[in-house]
Amino acid sequence: MTVSPVRVRFAPSPTGHMHLGSARTALYNYLLAKKTGGQFILRIEDTDQKRFVPGAEQELIDGLRWLGINYDEGPDIGGPAGPYRQTDRHEIYQEYAQKLVDLDKAFPCFCTSERLDSVRQDQQKRKVPTHYDGTCRNLAPEEAAKRIASGEKYVIRFKMPADGSTTAHDLLRGDITVENRQLDDSVLMKSDGWPTYHLAAMVDDHLMKITHVFRGSEWLGTFPLHVNIIRAFGWDEPVWVHLSVFLKPSGKGKMSKRESAEAMKDGYSIFVKDMHELGFTPEGVLNWVGLMGWGAGETEDVLTLERMVEIFDINRLTPSPAAINFAKLDYFNGEHIRRLAADDLAARIKPYFVNAGLQVDDSKLLRIIPLIRERLVTLDDSLSFAAWFFKDTVQPNPVELVAKNLTAAQSVEVARKTYQLLDALPELSHALVEPPMRQLIEELALSPNQVFGILRVAVTGQMVSPPLFESMEIVGKEKVLERLRHAIELLEAMQ
Repeated sequence: MTVSPVRVRFAPSPTGHMHLGSARTALYNYLLAKKTGGQFILRIEDTDQKRFVPGAEQELIDGLRWLGINYDEGPDIGGPAGPYRQTDRHEIYQEYAQKLVDLDKAFPCFCTSERLDSVRQDQQKRKVPTHYDGTCRNLAPEEAAKRIASGEKYVIRFKMPADGSTTAHDLLRGDITVENRQLDDSVLMKSDGWPTYHLAAMVDDHLMKITHVFRGSEWLGTFPLHVNIIRAFGWDEPVWVHLSVFLKPSGKGKMSKRESAEAMKDGYSIFVKDMHELGFTPEGVLNWVGLMGWGAGETEDVLTLERMVEIFDINRLTPSPAAINFAKLDYFNGEHIRRLAADDLAARIKPYFVNAGLQVDDSKLLRIIPLIRERLVTLDDSLSFAAWFFKDTVQPNPVELVAKNLTAAQSVEVARKTYQLLDALPELSHALVEPPMRQLIEELALSPNQVFGILRVAVTGQMVSPPLFESMEIVGKEKVLERLRHAIELLEAMQ
């Protein structure tokens, strides 16, 4: 286990919604930083302006804050290694691209896109791997300088070693060796003067003194290139950790946007913003994604962020792909909801009632929490269980007021006797209501489900609710009797 303080970074591109894979990468960075007393940096990799999505950076920042993954340095809070947006570091990349040219590790390439397309098509016809053919690789520096001075457009390509092989070490996968002849002279600086990821990320990691790089396994294909760029500069390499991918719930294939759209129909998503809106807790989401790729749940599986910091071990991460299991998300979310203090849970569910147009009495909400806590899987489940508490009136479906195996006439008679019983009581506390109601059931020779079912629908307007007597105590005698009278009228109209 790494014990020295680390410097790690989460470096997303603002090209869309923040997804669960990004959240997990950020989480592992955060855990290692906190575990070792190091620093966790947020860097925005926004040089690809064609794919830039307005608002995406703020959504990333908001997502991290909602999850509780707080960074030590970043674009909105600054830090000693800034700027933390790549578009603010333009001149830095140009400087380091030129350094590689001066070191004969990179070269200006003047090939037009038309010529490159022609070369690619020829290679495809000959059924050989497509690659840059090296036309400009050996241009004399003087000739290249003259063509640049004349205004000819060019890119800067990395001069990949032509012979031998490149071996790079990944913490999860061991040594990875690739023959250099299989690698391309990749573009480092585009003709518009902006760097590609390959140059910008390596330069930034060096200048920001990043010790460990967590990233997805989709970067394994360019891993040898990145290692060669770092070695061309003579820099120390970070510890590389290529994380496992998330698979579809079926376990077949990588989770995609289409599968996420299908998941939304069932109340799930792979995007952090959606998770928030769907009523999941940050604790539940972090617990869930944290264990997808980390063997920490063998002795305990319900983990707070603080507990994850305590037990995190980078050597227990696994490269095996993890199939998304939304049932586990439900489990973790429900467990974390039940661990919340009553006032915390009340504060989290109140917005759902307010957004539904309900006036919420805070003291009443606190009394409701013990009745619904055990039933909640997501925070928005609170609406289906408890919205009726904050309504002036409820509108039961008359058919649901008719108890099983009873007629409307028999049901209305049960409702009238229940009304008389409750009206005679001084208050509707649980202790006062239950004994005479049980006695009424015996006198009527009916089941509790029949009698309580009529009362439940009358008072709540629904067939499923929190515990009935405790709920009636919160609603109060006056409103209970008012709703019961309305139910009697509905039943009478059915006869």
